[in-house]
Amino acid sequence: MDLQVLKAAYRFGVLALLLSSIIACNSKQPHLPYYNTADFTPLWTEEGMGTDTLHRIADFSFTDQDGKVVNNESFKAKVYIANFFFTSCPSICPKMMRNMKRLTDSFKKDENIKFISHSVTPEIDSVKRLQTYAERMHIDERQWHLVTGNKSQIYELARRSYFAEENIGFNKDSTEFLHTEHFLLIDKDGHLRGVYNGTLDLDIERLKQDIHTLLKE
Repeated sequence: MDLQVLKAAYRFGVLALLLSSIIACNSKQPHLPYYNTADFTPLWTEEGMGTDTLHRIADFSFTDQDGKVVNNESFKAKVYIANFFFTSCPSICPKMMRNMKRLTDSFKKDENIKFISHSVTPEIDSVKRLQTYAERMHIDERQWHLVTGNKSQIYELARRSYFAEENIGFNKDSTEFLHTEHFLLIDKDGHLRGVYNGTLDLDIERLKQDIHTLLKE
């Protein structure tokens, strides 16, 4: 066989092998990392790797805008998004909550997705006040819970479990005001799988895609 023909065949073979590798990689199921620490260093798991020892959202129990108890069982086997706000917030909260509403509207037909917004001024945000806010925002209480409760418990959960203020939160307590723009993505087993800036449209679009990815796991 001619040498040039052999070289061409070799190049074609290498190219075909490379192309098949790319296709194989792209055909794999997308996967999101886990977050075990407040610095949000991603942890990528491999097939067959157990997740029982990974960080989970701690047990909680609060009251929503309908006066109903909302706890971990309310989100059992559900993917959910959490954030922190207060009804009288004049700055980032309106933008965050509008973006959360966009998300709920995008997934309103999917019963596997839920949302929870914790008041960081629970001494002000009573059930009645949250109900009024929910009515103004046209919030579906079956899908999106606005919750109030014990302030120390909310702040502890935010800082130690959701890592809502990242590392800086570990040096604070309930006497120091909690204010964060983060949206946190939680999987069906209570693991933290994503963090997003709730005021940025690009991050909201990224969150939408990650929700779809997580639903396929």
